[in-house]
Amino acid sequence: MRMRTLITTSVIGLGLLASQATATAAGGDPLSDKQWGLAQIHAPEAWASSTGAGEVIAVVDTGVDLGHPEFAGKLVPGATFACGGGPAPCGDGDWRGADGVGQEPDVHGTHVAGIAAASTGNGTGIAGVAPDARIMPIKALENGSGSFDDIGAGIRYAADHGANVINLSVGALPGTQLLTLLGQESAAKDAIAYARERGVVVVASAGNETSPLCDTPAWEEGALCVAATDANEMHAVYSNLGVSPDAKAVSAPGGSSLGDCDADVWSAVPRGTGSPECGQGDYDALAGTSMAAPQVAGVAALLGAQGRDADGVERALMDTARTPILGTRGMFDPIYGYGVVDAAAAATQPL
Repeated sequence: MRMRTLITTSVIGLGLLASQATATAAGGDPLSDKQWGLAQIHAPEAWASSTGAGEVIAVVDTGVDLGHPEFAGKLVPGATFACGGGPAPCGDGDWRGADGVGQEPDVHGTHVAGIAAASTGNGTGIAGVAPDARIMPIKALENGSGSFDDIGAGIRYAADHGANVINLSVGALPGTQLLTLLGQESAAKDAIAYARERGVVVVASAGNETSPLCDTPAWEEGALCVAATDANEMHAVYSNLGVSPDAKAVSAPGGSSLGDCDADVWSAVPRGTGSPECGQGDYDALAGTSMAAPQVAGVAALLGAQGRDADGVERALMDTARTPILGTRGMFDPIYGYGVVDAAAAATQPL
């Protein structure tokens, strides 16, 4: 069993432990035949309607390998907020951080960014959900850890510097929702509200604790909570359910964490960091709701490029999502939320 794929981290806000929610495509990408997630969300069929051109997806995470070939010509200026208590920002969003050292848990942000918007049809690696969208790298975690203040600062930076979609593949452990409800922790909550007021779609991973509730920040009003499915479209065994106060939740491919490498989600990792189990140098397979959220962020970019505002993007995502087995669309249930996101159906829904 390959349980290593569910990466856990600490988010230090208020001293509380939290978890980093890790858990057929275009020709010309050698690993595209392994990307069952693209087929599950019908991304290739959506590309006839939109490729995400002109949209910017901010990845607020552990930073991105800025020199990875999957992001050549696709990056907009980012920032680093994991500054060890020093003045921020203190860098450009590179995964190596202010000290120039790449920590093993910090491969996470590159993997997330690749799922959302890796170059497609370039003869290298994988295909991204939104092939022509650009990435804004925001490093808010160092060595897999960070604070709600740093995450909030990253969200605000993204909203102020042109992001159309923000991906948050991070989450506090179950029970932290109570702190935001009581007003004892508000940095991420307030930042999400700030971004949403500026017309930014905020996508956040549900968490990997098999909890009935979306973790914070996916729990917060204004965020779209994303649960994970496996290759058979079943709710992934580790994934939290899509329950939050405003019931804004969907599902997307996150991998199984229990099978072989190809049962998980392939994407880019910092060059040379692919794992011994299944890594291919610059690529690796991981599983978690962290991998599910950027699938949805990519689809959000496809829809935003069609001229939909944030409300319209969310409506299209939820109204066209399908519930496995039942075959219904746009109907909420606590397991799948409104269902598995369907990029093709959403992109052809009238504006």
